[in-house]
Amino acid sequence: MLSKVLQYITKGLFVAVAIKQHIITLEFEEEGEKVDRRKVAFVTGASRGIGRACAISLAKAGYDVAVSARTMVDGTAYLDDGETPVPGGLDTTVESINAAGREGLPIKMDLLDRQSVLQAADTALNHFGRIDVLLNNAIYQGTGSMLTIEALEDKYLKQLFEGNVFAQIALIRHLLPSFISQGGATIVNMISATAFTNPPGKIGSGGWGVGYAMTKSAFERIAPLLMIEHGEEGIVTYNIDPGHVVTERQKAKRKEKEYTAFPSAPPEAIGAAVAWLVEDPEAPAEYGGTVVNAQRETKRRDLLPGWPE
Repeated sequence: MLSKVLQYITKGLFVAVAIKQHIITLEFEEEGEKVDRRKVAFVTGASRGIGRACAISLAKAGYDVAVSARTMVDGTAYLDDGETPVPGGLDTTVESINAAGREGLPIKMDLLDRQSVLQAADTALNHFGRIDVLLNNAIYQGTGSMLTIEALEDKYLKQLFEGNVFAQIALIRHLLPSFISQGGATIVNMISATAFTNPPGKIGSGGWGVGYAMTKSAFERIAPLLMIEHGEEGIVTYNIDPGHVVTERQKAKRKEKEYTAFPSAPPEAIGAAVAWLVEDPEAPAEYGGTVVNAQRETKRRDLLPGWPE
């Protein structure tokens, strides 16, 4: 993605359009006054965990951030038992985005409700006028993710594919025309090593369900093919492998130590990697369309001072 600068003068208004990587920055000068058009990111599944950390990191990198999830207010989410609380809500994520000096827009979205997915995209686009970065982070975490083959009924498998593959494709397909018309965008898909790694044990002993792994394998294929199809139109894609991340949900389930066979990281380490990836002008040539190991890059580039200890 070659950088270029287009300049033109019209009716006394000087406009500089800088296309760096594929993210467009507009600077308007009229009578000595300069106004910067802010970059915009849309992060799904941002009420807690990796999504929340990524949204905050992007805000600190200069992005206004639309964030979506089912949980709008902290203190209103529970595990499947209906009793164990899970911290986090879009309200606290937006507070942190605002504290970074950027605008946060909370949007309710349910991956199993296709209309809500498309409406969330329209809400973000209509509010900010553009989206420069789309981070597909949200996943379906209901029944089926941790079932064995013999227990994985068709209805559960269909829900997994709807929440982990079909909803994300629908979101990309819905936003792609606007991405192309604005000159490009970055699409980051949060995948999982389960897409290409065998578990070290059975479910409950460091392993995972076959249905979850199947959906992540399918999801991993989107980014490289999308960049091949639309790279010349400014679309840059990445797959992020976050590795094992200790989130609020894992802590609520008391399973933060279950996956000891894999290196572990806090959500902020993944957020730091995402912010670096979408901002580095050299990243598309080196990593575009590929899988980026978030923990490795954060360590190698010292993106999160103090981690690992």
